[in-house]
Amino acid sequence: MLSKNWLTEKHIDFEYKKYVLLAYLKEVHDKFEANYLYPSLSELIAHYRQILSIKENKQNLKDAFPQRLQKLDMERLILSYEKIMEDDALMAELETIIDFSIPQFKLQLSEGKKIYDFVEGNLSIYPIGVMPLYPEQGYMFIKNGNADTAVYEYQITIFEQPDEKYRGIHTTYVRSYGKSFTNTYEFIKIDLIRGNQKLPNPATFVIESELTLPMEQTLLPIAKRALVKNTFFCKYEL
Repeated sequence: MLSKNWLTEKHIDFEYKKYVLLAYLKEVHDKFEANYLYPSLSELIAHYRQILSIKENKQNLKDAFPQRLQKLDMERLILSYEKIMEDDALMAELETIIDFSIPQFKLQLSEGKKIYDFVEGNLSIYPIGVMPLYPEQGYMFIKNGNADTAVYEYQITIFEQPDEKYRGIHTTYVRSYGKSFTNTYEFIKIDLIRGNQKLPNPATFVIESELTLPMEQTLLPIAKRALVKNTFFCKYEL
């Protein structure tokens, strides 16, 4: 895992930061090779956005550094601080690190997105039974290759940004149903209704993957986003 403040903490040295970054990206690459997308993909996006923001606003870079107390005005009760970093050579070193790091992050993000798109493109999503008037809560059946059918209860909530609305999805694992002639999707839905009368006619969706993937690290996160995107046609943050 790469620290949020990796750019400004410890040694400000290109070779050192290069080593730290490439070691982290090697770990991410190895996880992607094994089809483990999360949480690495989310972390990469956050690091990439942060370093782009710093590059666009150099003042952010200076503000990221710690300060030390310079003087104390007892009469006016004012504390004066000075920046520890004022060296132009040090700023130049940081800019070199930033310019090296951005394409490295971008390259690894591209690899992660390819895996994400491939997995999402190989998912089948469809409803089971009659859809209720309130589809924001119900069940999601996930078929991971030839594994048992994993059932999750889901709830979709809306949260607002200054200029637009987003939907988030929360899931809770319920149980798994083994493969058999009787355990059809329709039977599973009926069985769930019998056990939870708070949802007498739940929205129920099947998400099938022909590929066998890590559930928590890859299939479940992508399935959740695919369900929101394909069913409710709304924006969702990765």
